[in-house]
Amino acid sequence: MTETRIERDSMGPMEVPAHAYYGASTQRAVLNFPVSGVRMPPELIHMLGLIKWAAAKVNDELGLLDHKLAEAIQQAAWEVYEGKLDDQFVVDVFQTGSGTSTNMNANEVIANRAAEILGHGRGSRIVHPNDHVNLGQSSNDVIPTAIHLAALKAIHKGLIPALDSLHEALKAKGKEFWEIIKTGRTHLMDATPIRLGQEFLGYAGQIERGIKRLRYAVEELSELPLGGTAVGTGVNTHPEFARRVCKLLSQELGLTVRETDNHFALQATLDNVVMASGCLRTVAISLMKIANDIRWMGSGPRAGLGELQLPEVQPGSSIMPGKVNPVIPESVIQACAQVLGNDAAVAQGGEGGYFELNLMMPMAAHNLLQAIHILTNACHNFRKRCIEGLTATSRGPEMVERGLMLATALAPAIGYDAAAEIAKEAARTGRTIREVARERTSLTEEELDRLLDPTRMTEPGLGAGPVSA
Repeated sequence: MTETRIERDSMGPMEVPAHAYYGASTQRAVLNFPVSGVRMPPELIHMLGLIKWAAAKVNDELGLLDHKLAEAIQQAAWEVYEGKLDDQFVVDVFQTGSGTSTNMNANEVIANRAAEILGHGRGSRIVHPNDHVNLGQSSNDVIPTAIHLAALKAIHKGLIPALDSLHEALKAKGKEFWEIIKTGRTHLMDATPIRLGQEFLGYAGQIERGIKRLRYAVEELSELPLGGTAVGTGVNTHPEFARRVCKLLSQELGLTVRETDNHFALQATLDNVVMASGCLRTVAISLMKIANDIRWMGSGPRAGLGELQLPEVQPGSSIMPGKVNPVIPESVIQACAQVLGNDAAVAQGGEGGYFELNLMMPMAAHNLLQAIHILTNACHNFRKRCIEGLTATSRGPEMVERGLMLATALAPAIGYDAAAEIAKEAARTGRTIREVARERTSLTEEELDRLLDPTRMTEPGLGAGPVSA
C-alpha cells in the first residue's frame, strides 16, 4: 500500500500520497475525475508555473507578500516552469470546466515545495496555496491566461519556424522544377499545360499565407485576461498586478503580452482561442491539399501518374514485394484530419461560455495545444522525409504533346467550337491536337508551332488575334 499523509483544504482532511507535493484539493479532483487518464498538457502546466513565479515577484514588490515567502514561491514556481515537477500534475483533462482543479494543483505543489525550501514539511501550510501562491488571482483568469501563453509560445517558437522551413523547401522545389512543363489538371481531368514549378509555387504560397494567418493568431493570443479574477471585475487584486505581471511574462518569454482592456469578454468567452484554432485548421487543410497532390503525382510507378518520385523510406507491403507507398504524405494527411477534429472540439468549447465564465477551458486547451504540437511535427517530418527528396520524372513532359487541352491555344485563332471539334476527334482517334489541326485548319506549321508551344501556355497572353466571323 502507498504511504499517505493527511492534507487539509476548506472541505476538511484528505489522505494524499506521502511523496506528493500536491494536497487535498488535487486529491479530490483525482478521485472526482477518473475519466480519460489524459493529464493537462505540460506546456500549460509550465505556463502556470511562470504565472505563479511572476505573481509572487509582483506581490512582493507591491508589499502584499512576505519577502521570504515570495522568494520561496518564486523558486518553487520556477521549478514548475522548468518541468521539474511535471509528475505532480495529476488531474484529468475532463475536470471542472474552469480548470480550478489544475490551478489548485499548481497552487498546492508550489506551496508545499516552497515550504520545503523554507525548511518545513509538506502539508505544513506555512505557505498557503490560496492566501500566498494564488494571491491576486482566480482560476477564472489564470487558466485562460496559461492557455494563451502556452499556445502563443508553441505557435511562435515551434509551429511558425516549422512552417517557415517547409515554405523554403517548397520554394526551392519550385525553382528546381521550373523548366518542367506538364499537363495541368482541373476536375481531375487534363487541362492546359503548367510548370511543375508553378504548382510548387502555389504550395509555397499556401504555407506563406498560413504563416501570416498564424501571426494574426499570435496577436490575438497576446491579449491576456489576467487581472479579472473571479468575474472580470478584478476583485481582490491590486490594480497594478496584471500590468506588472504581463511585463515580466513578456521579458521571460521574449514575446509581448498585455493585459486585456476588456476582462469580461476574455473570461466569459474563448473567442481568441477559437480564432487561433481556426487558423490552425486552415493550415491543416492547406497541408492536406499539398500532401494529396504530391502522393497523386507520385502514384504508380507504372499504372499511375508517375510525375514525381517520392523518397523511398520503408517497404510498403507485407505481401507485395518491392511495393513502396507514399507513407509520409499519408501521415501528414492523418495528422491534419486530427487537427480538424481538434478544431471542432475547440469550437464546441467556445460555445461553453455562460454569463461571466467559459466552462470548457481544460478540454479546449488540450485540443488547441495538441493541434499545434501535431502540426509542428508533421511539418518538420514532411519537409525532411518527403519534400526535400522529391525528384521529377520525365513522365509529365512526355505527356504534354498528347494533351487534349492544347486545343485551348487554338481557340483564339479558329474559335471555340472548331477547337472543340479538334479535341474531340483527337480523343476519339488517339491522335494529337497538332496532327488533327494540320488536317482540319489552314494554320501553317509555323503557326501551329507558335500556338501549341506549351511553354507559352504557362504564361499570360493571347496566341492569336480575333477570330474572323
